[in-house]
Amino acid sequence: MASKRITQETFDAAVRENIEEFEMGPEEAVKEAVEQFESQGVDLSNIIKLAPKVSADGPQEPTHDILQALGDLQESVARSRPQEVSAYLARFFEQCKQDKACRFLAAQKGAYPILLAALKLAATSDQGLLLQTLNALSALTDGQPDLLDTQGLQLLVVTLAQNADAADLTCSGIRCVCHASLKHEQNRQSLVKAGVLPLLTGAIARHGHCADVVREACWALRVMTFDDDIRVPFGHAHDHAKMIVQENGGLKVLIEAAKAFADNPSVLSELCSTLSRLAVRNEFCQEVVDLGGLGVLVALLANCSDHQDLVKQVLSALRAIAGNDDVKDAIVRAGGTESIVAAMTQHLASPQKQACMLIRNLVARSQAFSQPILELGAEALILQARAAHRDCEDVAKAALRDLGCRVELRELWTGQKGNLAP
Repeated sequence: MASKRITQETFDAAVRENIEEFEMGPEEAVKEAVEQFESQGVDLSNIIKLAPKVSADGPQEPTHDILQALGDLQESVARSRPQEVSAYLARFFEQCKQDKACRFLAAQKGAYPILLAALKLAATSDQGLLLQTLNALSALTDGQPDLLDTQGLQLLVVTLAQNADAADLTCSGIRCVCHASLKHEQNRQSLVKAGVLPLLTGAIARHGHCADVVREACWALRVMTFDDDIRVPFGHAHDHAKMIVQENGGLKVLIEAAKAFADNPSVLSELCSTLSRLAVRNEFCQEVVDLGGLGVLVALLANCSDHQDLVKQVLSALRAIAGNDDVKDAIVRAGGTESIVAAMTQHLASPQKQACMLIRNLVARSQAFSQPILELGAEALILQARAAHRDCEDVAKAALRDLGCRVELRELWTGQKGNLAP
């Protein structure tokens, strides 16, 4: 059930009433208002809980800093004064990035069209102002993807295309793309139609030396393959993954970047995570091998075992490409099974689930691999993972079953109650 919501004005009025009618202090009035609304099931996550100043004339109307910054920004944009715009953008950005409630109130008071106007002004000014505007836009749209309209979408794509050589602008623009696409299928589809995919893969290829750009572009590519908008019955996640690979050389771009960032575990984690989202077809799994990606993954698993998150993402990528039976053979020949078991031995936390799923994928339809994997001690490790991590229960059972181990399967429901019995 959706939570109830109120406006900022309603909350501020309740605080003022507590002060005037019940003679509470400002802090106590805010606390009482919060408790009152929360007891009624009201979601206050988008409300600024600011204690008003009190003078001899009573409580003053709260002056929310974000609205003051927004008003000043609007006036400076209207006067087309870049220096003033820059100063007020800085204030607005700091307020927005720190507080979800500030972003929500700013959006309610018309911040989005003001930022679009600032973006147009910045396009005719200097790159410094353009960067500030993109930063402010990315902060405002964080958690509020519905703000992006057709005009803003086109302007964002054009801005990325025209500033493709500028790493900082590219990074900030891609962050806007991410925020506008999360949990918003229509924005994703519209951005893809507007040509954002080659800009994302191109950013990784062009700025292979810039870790921040590669991280942001990887995140954006993954978001394009999400199916996280509950408002639509189905999305284009699979189609977008195909377009990234077939039309934009996405697999090659990621694998080449992984080679370039061999000593950067955080970037490698992003690249491997993105690779696993794109291995959605049999031929894509094989392409990863043909491009040298399997060698990169197995080497990472063997050489970067101290970095738990990277191990987790490498295992996830190997699990994805192991959907291809020929690739399973290649993983085993490359010494992947030994590295997988070694990773399970060393990391008793988050990588366990991925390791169990990968082992299951390797032995499914390929029983010849079961005995060699068991001889490496996989059964005891899987049992240990099952005992230590509740979320490993199902995948551990599946891995043990496909390895040919004895598994006790519990029947959860027999259909013997209610009207469903035969």
